[in-house]
Amino acid sequence: MAKVVTRYVCNSCGYQSAKSLGRCPNCQAWNSFEEETPQAAVASKGGGYGGIRGGKLTPLSTVGRREEPRTSSGLLELDRVLGGGLVAGGVTLIGGEPGIGKSTLLLQVADLVARAGGRVLYVAGEESLEQIRLRADRLGVVGEIELTRDTRAEMIAAHMEAERPTLCIIDSIQTITLEDSAGVAGGVSQVRDATATLTRAAKETGTATVLVGHVTKDGNVAGPKVMEHIVDTTVFLESVGSFRLLRSVKNRFGQAGELGVFEMRESGLVAVENPSAAFLAERPVGVPGSVVAATQDGHRPMLLEVQALAARTPYPNPRRVVVGLDARRVDVVLAVLERRLNLALGNLDIYVNLAGGLKVPDPGLDLAVALAVYSAVVGKALPANVAVFGEVGLAGEVRTVQGTSRRAEEARRAGYTRLVMPPGQEGSSGAGGVKNVEAALEVVWQGAGKPV
Repeated sequence: MAKVVTRYVCNSCGYQSAKSLGRCPNCQAWNSFEEETPQAAVASKGGGYGGIRGGKLTPLSTVGRREEPRTSSGLLELDRVLGGGLVAGGVTLIGGEPGIGKSTLLLQVADLVARAGGRVLYVAGEESLEQIRLRADRLGVVGEIELTRDTRAEMIAAHMEAERPTLCIIDSIQTITLEDSAGVAGGVSQVRDATATLTRAAKETGTATVLVGHVTKDGNVAGPKVMEHIVDTTVFLESVGSFRLLRSVKNRFGQAGELGVFEMRESGLVAVENPSAAFLAERPVGVPGSVVAATQDGHRPMLLEVQALAARTPYPNPRRVVVGLDARRVDVVLAVLERRLNLALGNLDIYVNLAGGLKVPDPGLDLAVALAVYSAVVGKALPANVAVFGEVGLAGEVRTVQGTSRRAEEARRAGYTRLVMPPGQEGSSGAGGVKNVEAALEVVWQGAGKPV
């Protein structure tokens, strides 16, 4: 008889251990280990390797080409993130902090799909049907959505088989249970096995399925990592002030890294068609230290404001405060300004901020930081029609960044006629292609003289 080995699994990240640990060495979560007893393998008789005979093999050249049919969610920003819409039989996992708007967004999608003639199944695992009705009334939902409070994975799969809905929303996967799986709802085994069961049902019935997942304190989807490997698409909903950012980190049917921008209003989440204008709406014009930067978050170009402020320090060591940017890259840019441009910063506190609350680790913001700090120190504002981007090297050179043409096109579309960018790029001819930071200063203040 085979020996049954008990193992302990972290319910936050899926890390396995031979004994229970107080703190997970992988995700640092406390008291997150649950006992799991794997089922003993059943010995097989007969030939083959280990009693198993191989099945039929299919040559790749004989496999047909088929484009999976898509259904529009009704929200253009969501369709952008998903790569064109909801895929029939595709499973999407959406994560986000509590109260950020996941249920609101999905109820809006359910309403739009139902209005377009599709059948929608909504599994309410965390709220009563009356609570969903109250939210539906607030959002103005009029589509016919079929609701259930039955959180058994077998019953949900049976509903998919019998009803063949266009869209199935499960809120949330941590409340779903599977009879043949060990543990309680939300445990590692239950979440993993329930996800696998629902994914198989979605593939067999052609139902576009969306799973809502809880997140840990680090912002990752709670549960075993294998759950993210099972699903086809993983997206996260983030909060930036009144805006909500929907970001795809995995997509088998489209390009990962796409970004959608929504605004939270009383009527629900409203798509922001022009994020650049929204983030620059409150930008002060003619103020030293303010620079418009053409950045790229994922694969989406946006215009953001980089702000800098310089003040004499009363402390022996000047302060360096950075918000929304990579602090180490900002330190490199400040060192380049001191060494290559002889800009005295040793007795100044420097504050650098990416306005709007976003956090963008983009090397293309280096040049904007350099110009913003220089402008703040010398006390002269940049012209209102200038947008910049480019990476700054240790020699003071301006280097090429990813997505140059998309950044330039976004800046021109927003009305910024003078672009300060790396040289030799598409569209940089006559638009301010610069080789180094000093050349960038001359291009920005051309005709008015470089401030000293």
